[in-house]
Amino acid sequence: MSHGSEAVLLCEVGPRDGLQNESRIVSVDDKVRFIELLVAAGLREIEVTSFVSPKWVPQLADAEAVLSRIPRSDSVCFSALVPNEKGLERALRCGVRKVSVFTAASEGFARKNINATIAESITRFAPVVAHAHAAGAVVRGYVSCIVACPFDGAIAPHAVREVCAQLIDIGVDELDLGDTIGVAHADDIARVLDACATLRPVSELVLHLHDTHHRALACAQRALALGVRRFDASAAGIGGCPYAPGASGNVATEKLSDLCVAEGYSTSIDRIALDAAARFIIGALSTARGPE
Repeated sequence: MSHGSEAVLLCEVGPRDGLQNESRIVSVDDKVRFIELLVAAGLREIEVTSFVSPKWVPQLADAEAVLSRIPRSDSVCFSALVPNEKGLERALRCGVRKVSVFTAASEGFARKNINATIAESITRFAPVVAHAHAAGAVVRGYVSCIVACPFDGAIAPHAVREVCAQLIDIGVDELDLGDTIGVAHADDIARVLDACATLRPVSELVLHLHDTHHRALACAQRALALGVRRFDASAAGIGGCPYAPGASGNVATEKLSDLCVAEGYSTSIDRIALDAAARFIIGALSTARGPE
């Protein structure tokens, strides 16, 4: 089926979500080169880093250094994760104009990941969103564990909707729905999208899939059919959540781009250049990890 020039936006999360779980530090030089290659591959949105405490995510302690060196472009949105107002202030000083806050549809995961209940996380993020908007920044709201949680088990779609509604109430601009441990089947994704479609058009929702059980592409295919036009992905499928046991890599940007094209949609991706970016980061990770 051809969808003409209908476009799908792929947000590259490799530099942040792809690297955050690596125990060996990837150099600033390699991170900057990776981002440069992603820009050359046509990615129009790249989540570059996170301004969380280096104590919790040592890999991203170099956020300022990385952001100071990447080439800025009006055609590419460079975003960053922020946990609180202090993190937001650091991001704004670096010129970041799109930030992400993060909560979960699961109480167990919220406590493990951000040391707060869901309600506490929403309260914590309200001033962050207000401050970001006052500074002219866009705010994305991540909702983890939209299908299942490693601590609480299955998550009901109405629970996801309730958290999304609270994020909208505090002014979050975008909703990003994450299958954090990669357990979803296509029908699960359909139920979550149906629940959240009363809050925002499906075309405005962002889907963040992990490929733990190799079902991410089937989930993405169903999501495309249901109207989703925005996805997160990670070059070479690198990544995983340090607070989600069993969560392996994100869905690979290469595979997701290929799926979109096969389904008749357009993307901004240059596949040859994207392969070069994927090969580079795999090589950089092999170097950082050292001999097995």
